Order: sequence, then structure tokens, then C-alpha cells
Amino acid sequence: MTAPFTTASGSDVRVRFCPSPTGTPHVGLIRTALFNWAYARHTGGKLVFRIEDTDAARDSEESYLQILEALRWLRLDWDEGVEAGGPHGPYRQSERSAIYEDVIAKLKASGHVYESFVTPEEMEARNKAAGRDPKQGYDNHERDLTEAERQAFRDQGREPALRLRVPDRDLSFEDLVRGEITFKQGTFPDFVVVRPNGKPLYTFTNPVDDALMGVTHVLRGEDLLSSTPRQIALYEALHEIGIADFIPVFGHLPYVMGEGNKKLSKRDPESNLFHHRAAGMIPEGLVNYLALLGWSIGPDRDVFSIDEMVAAFEVTDVNPNPARFDHKKAEAINGDHIRLLDADDFRGRLLPYLAGVVSDPVTPAELEVLTKAAPLVQERMQLLSEAPGMLGFLFTADDDLVVEDDALATLKDDAGDVLRASIAALEPLDDWTTASIEGALRTALIDGLGLKPRLAFGPLRVAVSGRRISPPLFESMEILGKNSTVSRLRRLADR
Repeated sequence: MTAPFTTASGSDVRVRFCPSPTGTPHVGLIRTALFNWAYARHTGGKLVFRIEDTDAARDSEESYLQILEALRWLRLDWDEGVEAGGPHGPYRQSERSAIYEDVIAKLKASGHVYESFVTPEEMEARNKAAGRDPKQGYDNHERDLTEAERQAFRDQGREPALRLRVPDRDLSFEDLVRGEITFKQGTFPDFVVVRPNGKPLYTFTNPVDDALMGVTHVLRGEDLLSSTPRQIALYEALHEIGIADFIPVFGHLPYVMGEGNKKLSKRDPESNLFHHRAAGMIPEGLVNYLALLGWSIGPDRDVFSIDEMVAAFEVTDVNPNPARFDHKKAEAINGDHIRLLDADDFRGRLLPYLAGVVSDPVTPAELEVLTKAAPLVQERMQLLSEAPGMLGFLFTADDDLVVEDDALATLKDDAGDVLRASIAALEPLDDWTTASIEGALRTALIDGLGLKPRLAFGPLRVAVSGRRISPPLFESMEILGKNSTVSRLRRLADR
């Protein structure tokens, strides 16, 4: 009798996130974490977070800490696992060797795994001799070796691998994302679960951990779909020896594509989650955008909170087609979330991006300027990293202000006259407020000189901020104060 697939729902749902700690966190990996987290929170189930760190050559503690940092930054918590503990530990594969050895011994005793001595060269030669494609792989011929034949190989000094005996039939399962999938008998031969050196492979440790941890739903990347029949075959064996109560249900999430519709590789800068943080994406914006890589909350709606995602998220709604990482869309959505922040929260999030612009720690006077200026840029900012460019002029000494070349290039021949007329209008002002500044300048430049607003105020913007584009001009002048504003206008007028 074959093992049953789980029917778990609601609070009985158990999902897992089990990355290998190699390199910096990839957005596709974190998207997988997000979908597992959202499903656990949506159903009221549990998220188990474990680490698959058995590749000593590639795994690193630095990468492990970065994965923790990424999840915490995005506020994706977990119920059980590394750092949290739980009844099924340890939660790092490198600490579970004794558990694997015990399971291997039981599978050997039950005849579900057998010793395999064949070399890759011998495998190729057998295929050639049988008229098959030489690269077709293993043909299960060692299933029924006698003990004497095995001993003969051992006497030659050969170390055996261990292979799982897979069922001699088609294997079918209902993929939560892709519908029914069938792997035909013969397309997945008996496969190695333990290397000749005694080390178990991922295709063994991963399902064993899932079985022992009671995982009901395996939501993982599409790239792992081809290994699913092997996992199901192993589950059936684990069920027969009393280790697995059921086979989990699988859902294979779509690829994340980069430019030119190629799979987003670790070499692409936008694959690095921390690249987006450095660029000034906020957790709310990035989580929202990652959710859109394969899922949608509804037609014509791209912006939503993480709580709204949890309320709506169903794995069966995930789109099986590849999702493309669109930089511009990610930034636009981030901008929408920046505008949803309250003023104090937004101001606090700007500070790390103003390193080198404001003092460390920030002074009370600088904080006062930032409090006044932040609302001026919150409406037009897409990334927090735009803060130094947008606000730097407010924290720069008048004589240190650099006027950018592209800003100078916008000045017309009459810029000096415009600036001098502005100085004459502003110097007598006692009421240094946005409204008074604007009134005085409109009277002097638009009524007095007959200029259109763009031509009237462009030179002032360049003088005050050093840039072509700045926060609203009159508000910026009020924040700068009368002395600094007039000093900057004069400095450009005298150039």
C-alpha cells in the first residue's frame, strides 16, 4: 500500500524554509520564504526554519547570519527552528548526522536501500552495450546483486554508495501551483542517497527532515520539480518503516527572471536582497514587490500591506509562469509605501541614508531641519537613497555648496538680473515664511520683470540647492533661513 498524501489544513499546516547558507540572500530565495511565511500566517499553521549546511566547501556562517538578517529586516518571523528552538531540533543539518545514520540503518534493514558499486564509466559502457544513450544514467542493474557479488566488489577495494529502490510504476501528484504532474516509470531510476564516503545527499536529508518535522506543505522553487518523484519515492519508503505518517503536498513556485527573460542569477546585482536595501527600498515596499513575483492580490491592484497579503494568500492562486523582476515597478511600489509612512517614521528611516550629510549622532539643529524638510520630499521619493541628493543642500555651509554643471547649463543670460531682483525683494522681508517669500518673489519677478514662473524661479532653485531639481523652492528657502538664502543667491549672481 502506498503512503497517503496529507490532507492537513488550517492550524495543522506546517511549512518550512530551508536555505543553504551560500552567498548573499537572493531575491528568489526570499520570495520563497515570503510565500511559505504568508501561507503559514494565512492558515494559522506553523513555519519551520532550518538550515541545510552540509556542504562544508560552500556554506558559511556569514551567509547564515545574512539570511537571518534578511528575514528579520523584512519582519518574516518563524515559529520553530534555528534561533527559536522547538521539539524537532537540531535545526541545522550539520548537527543531525546521528539522526540520518539511524534512518539509513532502518532503510538498509528493510531492503529499501542497497549498495551500489558501479562507476560512471561502467554505467556509460552498459548503456552503450544495450544500445541506449550513453548519458542515460543508471539502469538499476545492481538491485539484485548477490552477497557474493557485492563482496567481490568490496574485495577490489570499492566503497559502495547507497541507492533507494524506487517503485516500479508511474508516480503522480497534484501540484498546488501546476495541477496534476505524472513522472513515468523509468524516468527516475534508483538514485544515490548516501555517497561512498558515508555522507547523505540533499535528496535524502531534505525529505527525512521534512518527515521528522511533520511538514505538510512543501512550497519551493520550480528548479526542484525534477527531484519530486525521488522525494515521493523516499517518502513511501519512510512511511513503510514508520518514520513518515504521510507524504506532503507540493507546490512549485515560478522562476524569477532578470533582464532579457533569463533566470535571475546570483551574479545579477538585483538578485542580491541587500542591494535593494542599500538602494533605499523599505521592507514594506520590497515585501509587496516580492509578493507580486508569482502572485497577485487582485486585478489592477499592485499596492498592499503585508497584513492584506496574509489575509488573501492562497498557494493555489500562485501563477506557474515565470515572473520577471522589473526594477522600475519595484521602485514605484516602494515609493507608494514611502508615502504611506507617518512623518516621524519616515524621518527616522532617512537618517541612515544621510550618513556623511548630517552629524553622527545627528544634532538637535540638524534634526529640526530634517523634521521640516522630510515632508517636502516624502511625496516625490521612490528610494531612501535619494535623500542626500534631495536634502544635502540644507545641511551644507553656504560657501561649500557645489552648483552642479547640468544645473548651471539651465541658466539663461538674464539669470544675474533675476537673482539680483530676487535679493532686492527678499532682503527687506521681516516675515520669513513660505507664503511671504513666495509673494515677494512673484511680485518682483512675475509682475515686475514679466517672467514666466519657470524662467523666474529656475535660477533661484539652482542658487539655493545647486541642482536643477529640488524640494519645493519657497519651503526650502524658509528652512534655510534668510541669511543663507540671500547669501546663496548673491554667490550665484556674482559668478
